[in-house]
Parts: sequence; C-alpha cells; structure tokens
Amino acid sequence: MTSLAPLLDKDGVRLTVDDVVATVTLTNPAKRNAQSPALWRALTAAGRALPGSVRVVVLRGEGKSFSAGLDRQAFTPEGFDGEPSFLDMARGPEAGLDATIAEYQEAFTWWRRNDIVSIAAVQGHAIGAGFQLALACDLRIVAEDVQFAMRETSLGLVPDLTGTHPLVHLVGYARALEICATGRFVHAEEAERTGLANLVVPAGELDAAARDLAGALLAAPRDAVVETKALLSGAVSRGYEEQRVAERAAQGRRLRDLAGITD
Repeated sequence: MTSLAPLLDKDGVRLTVDDVVATVTLTNPAKRNAQSPALWRALTAAGRALPGSVRVVVLRGEGKSFSAGLDRQAFTPEGFDGEPSFLDMARGPEAGLDATIAEYQEAFTWWRRNDIVSIAAVQGHAIGAGFQLALACDLRIVAEDVQFAMRETSLGLVPDLTGTHPLVHLVGYARALEICATGRFVHAEEAERTGLANLVVPAGELDAAARDLAGALLAAPRDAVVETKALLSGAVSRGYEEQRVAERAAQGRRLRDLAGITD
C-alpha cells in the first residue's frame, strides 16, 4: 500500500504511508514543534490510523528542532483555545486530572507495539515532552546537533509522558536521575555512548539514515521481527529462567509456522 496523500494532517502532525513504511512528521517548525493537547490527540489518531500492512514507523520533525517540548501557553491562565488550562485542571478533582494525563500519555504509548518498529529521527532540540517522544520510540537516530534535556523537574514538575521507564532502562537509574534532576543537555556523543542513540549522523544525512535503517529492518520476515521484539521487550521484567521459557515458546511458534503447522 502506498499513500501519496497524507492519511492524517492536522494540529501539527502529518501521517503518510509508503508501502510498509509510515512517516509521522511534526509540522510546526515555526514553534520548534512545541507540543499541545491537540498535537497529542493527533499523534494518538495517527497510531490508530496506521494500516495493518505497516511494519516500520519513522518519527521526524520539520525544521531545526525535533520538538522543543510543551508549548508554554499551557501554563498561562487562558491556556489553549478550546482547552482547559493546566492551572484549571490542577484545581479540579484529582481523578479528573489523572484521567486527563492518561489520555495525553496515549500519544506516547503506541510506538512500542509489537507489530511495528519505530524510529525517531531527532535533530536539534528534543526538550521535555520532545525528549519523551523520542524515548517513546524503539530506536533513535540523532543528528550531530541534537540536544536532549528533561526540563520538567526544573519547572517544579515531573516527566509524566512515559519517558521515565525507557530512560532508566537505557542509561541506568543514577544517570537518569542526574539528567532529570539537573535538566542539563545531553549531546550526541553522550547519547550514543550511553545508549540513548543508536546512531549519530550529520544533520543533512538524518532522513537518509532513517530510510536506510528502515530498509534494514524490513529485510527479515515480519513475524520473526514481531516475535523477537516481544521477546526482547519482555526480557526487562522476566528473570533468566522465565526468559529461557519465553525463548523456547517463541521459537516453537516460529518453527511450527515455517513448517506450515497450525494449532
């Protein structure tokens, strides 16, 4: 399936599909792809709109910055047009605030579905919510000018858009705490050295590198990649013996499938 026209193009998010590769683009470079509740809903809609044939999803941002994080308008008394301000939400019932944050988090959760592999192509600033969006993906290719930072703590808040779990598992508890508590920048060399980035390339080569990685990911049969991703992602919570059992079960399914045996 090839879609020349966007399947979705609204609120700073565009989704296009070229055969088995989808591209989700943040399209508000004038504001450095700052994020808002409307953008989060559009990202959630993009995940739901993916055709079942898609195997790889590339996430990118137009302009010099991947995403500078949450639009500061969220913290003004008026908030965004047609949206409750964050200040008003904070004054409301706790259950309502929790439900609203859970809805926002949905924009960040679908990138790790087992049926796809997601790649974030990150240049320039990836701050706060922008950092967490890059962390939501399975893999990250970064430009040499990348600047990651988790600034929520500096603002008296905490990172709440699903970024803490992958950050700890990528760089370890101590470094994750230091990154979040200080709000400092993490640049390309450190990102690659600590596992935040799979690859660092010149900014002009970022899109090409993402396409090359997508092509490499498509070389193996889809079902084998899906099973392998599930096996690896589950390893985080399994013990050694549990993982051995999971490996045997997954390999048994693959062998039966290759032999044409149905349960």
